[in-house]
Amino acid sequence: PWYLTSGFIFFWAFLFLAVVVPLFYRLPPANTLEDVSKGIFIAERAQANLYDFDKIGVKLVGSDANENKTVQFLMGELALIKENVLEDFFEMEIDHQVVSGSYEKSGALYQYQAVQNIVIKLTPKGSTSEDYLLVNTHFDSKPTTPAAGDAGHMVVSVLEVLRVITTTREKFRNTIIFLLNGAEENSLQASHGFITQHKWAPNCKVLINLDAAGSGSREILFQTGPNNPWLVEYYKKHAKHPFATTMAEEIFQTGIIPSDTDYRIFVAYGNLVGLDLGQCVNGYVYHTKYDRYDVIPRASIQNTGDNLLGLVRALANAPELADTSVTGKTVFFDVLGLFFVSYSESNGIILNYAVAGVAFLLIYVSLWRMAFKSNVTFKKILISFLLILIVQIIALVLGLALPLSIAYMFDKYGLSMTYFSTPALSLGLYVCPSLFGLALPSFVYLRIQNNDKISYAQQLQMTLHGHAIILSVITVGLTYYGLRTTYIITWTLIFYAIPLTLNLLTSLHDRGFSWIGFLKIIQVVPFLYNSYLFYTFVVILTPMMGRFGQNTNPDLIISALVAFGTVLSMGFLILLVNLSPRSGFVLVSLIVLSAATVYIASSTQIGFPYRAKTNVERVYYTHVRRIFYEYGGTVIKDDSGYQFNFQDRRGSAPLRDANVNLTGLVSMESDCAKYKLCGMWLPRKTPVETVPEKPIELLNRTVLSDGKTLRIELKISFADHSSLLIQPNEDVTITKWSFLESFLSTTPPYYVIFSSGVDNSPVIFTLELQKPGNDFSVSVVQIGVTRQFMNSKGDLSSQEFAKTFPDFAVLIEWPADYHRYKF
Repeated sequence: PWYLTSGFIFFWAFLFLAVVVPLFYRLPPANTLEDVSKGIFIAERAQANLYDFDKIGVKLVGSDANENKTVQFLMGELALIKENVLEDFFEMEIDHQVVSGSYEKSGALYQYQAVQNIVIKLTPKGSTSEDYLLVNTHFDSKPTTPAAGDAGHMVVSVLEVLRVITTTREKFRNTIIFLLNGAEENSLQASHGFITQHKWAPNCKVLINLDAAGSGSREILFQTGPNNPWLVEYYKKHAKHPFATTMAEEIFQTGIIPSDTDYRIFVAYGNLVGLDLGQCVNGYVYHTKYDRYDVIPRASIQNTGDNLLGLVRALANAPELADTSVTGKTVFFDVLGLFFVSYSESNGIILNYAVAGVAFLLIYVSLWRMAFKSNVTFKKILISFLLILIVQIIALVLGLALPLSIAYMFDKYGLSMTYFSTPALSLGLYVCPSLFGLALPSFVYLRIQNNDKISYAQQLQMTLHGHAIILSVITVGLTYYGLRTTYIITWTLIFYAIPLTLNLLTSLHDRGFSWIGFLKIIQVVPFLYNSYLFYTFVVILTPMMGRFGQNTNPDLIISALVAFGTVLSMGFLILLVNLSPRSGFVLVSLIVLSAATVYIASSTQIGFPYRAKTNVERVYYTHVRRIFYEYGGTVIKDDSGYQFNFQDRRGSAPLRDANVNLTGLVSMESDCAKYKLCGMWLPRKTPVETVPEKPIELLNRTVLSDGKTLRIELKISFADHSSLLIQPNEDVTITKWSFLESFLSTTPPYYVIFSSGVDNSPVIFTLELQKPGNDFSVSVVQIGVTRQFMNSKGDLSSQEFAKTFPDFAVLIEWPADYHRYKF
């Protein structure tokens, strides 16, 4: 009956809500101070540290809060820990590193001066091992955020793990280095300073890196190795609350995620291998003022602490630290957070091909059985199946194309991100159209064909076989391509092959619709896993769409993700609606639900992307004064304005609709190409107030004795966050300078990003240039200096402007100036 078919769909929805969602958000009970004697992680104690960490406020590199208050807080806690160390078991050393250096990354030179690291060395008594385990996280923050989640949560977890280990009578094989670095948010600078310059760095062999792109839930393992499969086995055995998937690793390493971690630096400059773990849920508060202590439940800290403590204890005893040259990759994933599965990539390749092959074989046997039992030639069965296979290819295309079409149309009419604050809209916008597309072709085909010799039950069974054949072909193709994430399709196929095998081994295969029983029961497993996995990525990636920039349509990403999840979770199950002679009612219901959601998303406040505090629009802008000097020092241009860098697809439209005065807002495309001043520019009449001192003083401009080389010596007064753009004239070559020499091999203009911690002394910069004809009486190079005063609220005009923004906009703004010189 139609009502049982509809109930069948609701059953799977209920299963998702009753099982998948609770398990996704499940956290362990938090330990309290009453459990101190048990040698376990105490979340209550770590949470108290987090409260104090949060109170310090914004922790920008170069600020008093980061360079003094946070360092004092951490050193005070470490001193208390050191007082209670079991000296018969451990020797604890604390080193305060202040480090300067430079490196190339993403086409820019990163120059840092006097940033800080707090390094703790825990040496087991009697250990002769020279191989160290490194545990890293960072305590600095982005502008405006107290960074309770990114990465205060991880900092206090490290402190608590250190407390537990140093007060527990246990012996370790390897020394442990705990690194609390003070400049990660400035493109990973402090970790570079540690791994390239610290006295203990050469002995570090394995890394546990801790970071965040969210706040207040479970941390996900999203990078491993590289090429050290034994690390995944340690995670499997010693992480009490596993949350990991190869799919996360492969997505992150494509570079599409707008985040990075210190893991990159340690691998590139220290040749370390390790595990990269990060908070990932509630990314709406990430890098905003709402990343506060009160959004992080104690149980979340317990989850991180249990996993971290287990991993540190295990890896500190791991003999593999002595030789990390093992190669190979791993397929790994947790199953609803309940247990963890892993196997080597090579075994995964064998499994993928084998399962695809078995699926082909089982379907061949099934078709042969149909011919035998129906007194129909195998050739006719095969022809009928080939027609159904074409129908199922069309179904797969529709199942993916319909959600993508809706995403495209919404974006075309300026309605992108309607799901941003109401993720449930994805159900009607993307899930229902996908289900409709998957079911419609078979619904039409099974009703228009009139083959009396092949029963309806057999034709329906062939429809499912067609879907399985398509998945098998995709499995072979993706495995050949080298994608480990193919495991998702492989395991979906396994749980189709199992009921098909059982039906073939019994008479159920040949008795009408009797084969459906095994199928429904066993399909519970792939449904639960696939819906859990894709729900994970929807939860993680949806907030990230708020910082993906204006040039990418985020709806295409989310709709594709939801569509793939729907195909893998419900691809076999949705075809069973054809059991009912009134299955058209289900298809109509899907269309009605989708149409209603489209209306709600496009025409009501529910579809508006932003909400105050919880789902904010990020508005990055600086109040900039730009001064351009000609050769000789004459000012040729002096203007001021607000430079916007809109973070999501909707750009300025929501602000204009909220009556923010953005009249005169123009693109800075031409300035971006010339001066790296990119984004949107809103002029203002009054000059932006920064500091009166000019950033560059010419100390010397001399032609060397060879007559072919001009040497320029400059004194540059950077702010703690600054950048330098160096553009030699077309016929001029910079042959030498006082920055990293290797960076000169890149194509100009040269872009240098500078930051400083406890020492903001001016930098003496020299460069030597040559040009044909040796005429140095004219300008040969342009140098632009951007100084960002991130710890300032700006002048009165800027503060008044900020008050005009709506409450759903979180402002991340500060004053800056730009001086362009010709020398």
